[in-house]
Amino acid sequence: MQSNIDISFVATGDSFITRRLPSKDENYMKISSLINTADVRFTNLEVTTHKMEGIPSAVSGGTWAMAHPDVLKDLKAYGFNLIAWANNHTLDYSYEGLLATEKYLNQYGFIHAGAGSNLSYASQAKYLDTPSGRIALISVTSTFHDSWVAGEQRPDMIGRPGINPLRHHTYHVISKDKMKNLSEIAEKVKVNGFYNKGVEAGLIEKLNPDVFPFGRLIFKEGENEGKYTTPNQNDLNRILRVIAEAKTQADYVLISIHSHEIQGEIIEEPADFLKTFAKACIDEGAHAIIGHGPHVLRGIEIYKDRPIFYSLGNFIFQNETITNLPHDFYEKFGLNHSHAVTDALDARSKNNTRGFSLYPDAWTSVLPLWSMRSGKLTKLTLYPLELGQEKKRYQRGWPEISENVDILEKMRVLSASFNTELKIVDGVGHIVL
Repeated sequence: MQSNIDISFVATGDSFITRRLPSKDENYMKISSLINTADVRFTNLEVTTHKMEGIPSAVSGGTWAMAHPDVLKDLKAYGFNLIAWANNHTLDYSYEGLLATEKYLNQYGFIHAGAGSNLSYASQAKYLDTPSGRIALISVTSTFHDSWVAGEQRPDMIGRPGINPLRHHTYHVISKDKMKNLSEIAEKVKVNGFYNKGVEAGLIEKLNPDVFPFGRLIFKEGENEGKYTTPNQNDLNRILRVIAEAKTQADYVLISIHSHEIQGEIIEEPADFLKTFAKACIDEGAHAIIGHGPHVLRGIEIYKDRPIFYSLGNFIFQNETITNLPHDFYEKFGLNHSHAVTDALDARSKNNTRGFSLYPDAWTSVLPLWSMRSGKLTKLTLYPLELGQEKKRYQRGWPEISENVDILEKMRVLSASFNTELKIVDGVGHIVL
């Protein structure tokens, strides 16, 4: 039963923080003041935090993301009291880095969710008690390397540390004629040789007859051509079970979902499976879906009087001031032991001529504040943020309240596709309820 007391929330997208706050200046004070008006104050931690206690993984989330644990002091200074950390960087430094990050999150007193020593622990809801009510946080990611999925514990075997996963299935729908051509190509180049022999030997489960494999891709015949995705049912059921338990233990349930996946070639458009997942969570009893991952804003949908933020973009974005990187990163750019981190970062960006530094949408965001009563949304306002794209790389990445209404105008357009109306008044966005 929901409390009939008003409760307020604030949430951000990714905090990719690798530097300490230089000073508590006016920009910091404005944002911190806004954050601290809310009872529940959420951010997503997209770095590992440790003192070189982890071993670099053979794969990473793109950059091996590591910061000194003291950056958590600055997230605490902003006012955050809830942290999600299931994302594509959680195991950049293997199991040791995950466990060290957990240690420091506990040391700095954060309620955090999304990763842990086994699947049961990584899947758990974590609880925040506030004067206005008790909050459950469940943190999930759909973007990860297969080896990063937390393993289930058994009576006779320990589990595996990792993230709380939401896997998904991808289907490519093509016409009958194109399927015939694809089948002929597959036969000609023997792209399905391993699959065919595996099925023949009983080592691989044969796919349903309505789908056709082409290497690792799955095709279906149909009139509505395109790419479609659906959530993995086992993962979805596991997450829904946790929501069902959490809603009996808390007044409000928040779902954090880190998802890079896109619909077609439009990065601002969430994939089908993400929309299905978000609504299924609310149907089960969740009160808000907080999305992040693609480093850009996506639209807001109000579903059953509850908000779905498909992506809140970046809040802190300092991926250019990582101080240490493994040799794997240098090697892929043809660099050796005589090169420094800055050389590797320059090689990645081709001396600042490509990548996020030239992508304006990665450096703008919004800070949503919303209120709920009896489980229903009563107010939702959006404050535009800028992260200083024009600054030097060792200065940019900190958020500032912006007067740029174009940021809100973009959110208005993105949200309109979900039948959500956004009005802009005096530089602040207001969702019409």
